[in-house]
Amino acid sequence: MAGRNPVVEALRAGIPASALYVANGIELDERVREAVKLANQLRIPLLDAERVELDRYAQGAVHQGLVLQVPPFDYAHPDEMLDRAFSAGVPLLVALDGVTDPRNLGAVVRSVGAFGGHGVLVPERRSAGMTAGAWKASAGAAARVPVARATNLTRALTAYGERGLLVIGLAGGGELDITQLEAATEPIVLVVGSEGKGLSRLVRERCDLVVRIPISSSTESLNASVAAGVALYEVSRRRQLA
Repeated sequence: MAGRNPVVEALRAGIPASALYVANGIELDERVREAVKLANQLRIPLLDAERVELDRYAQGAVHQGLVLQVPPFDYAHPDEMLDRAFSAGVPLLVALDGVTDPRNLGAVVRSVGAFGGHGVLVPERRSAGMTAGAWKASAGAAARVPVARATNLTRALTAYGERGLLVIGLAGGGELDITQLEAATEPIVLVVGSEGKGLSRLVRERCDLVVRIPISSSTESLNASVAAGVALYEVSRRRQLA
């Protein structure tokens, strides 16, 4: 991650980092001072570097004398994530189908953490990953909520079904209102599609049930993170009443 504003924002969000590289002789403006202060507070090593080194680390991005080294996100295995969910109680997972905006992924992770969920499943291809933007949108929840990657989402959902989870899709044309979902107290994986295309055909066919979120206007739609948040709230509410 490179550039004064992106580095400061990442440090404010608490994104795990292994080092902050600072250019020798850099002008100590407000953003640089804050970056150094935050790195010290987070116990991230501060390393001096020549600008030619920073150019290489930044890989063409404009670094303005600051580069934050962020290691690759540690994704969970889908099976291990489900094992942990069973250990914690009645599993409540969210799977994302075709969601490509990292901010939506981060917001879903945040909602999962807020409403007692146990993890988020995403496909390896054609999907957002846990980038710095996703981590920031999660507001720190990514440190607590596991995110797993599936080679094939449909097969992963089938495997979850074989282990006792109900695969419940969210779609505007769902056959049941989510407020009528009596199965909310059962082990569940909620499947959320992209805002534009919704659930893909194969994933929708794999769902045991497709539910809708009631909204006041048929011309409006909810983006993936908002839909996931509403559904998680309803499931959490029903579980607390059970």
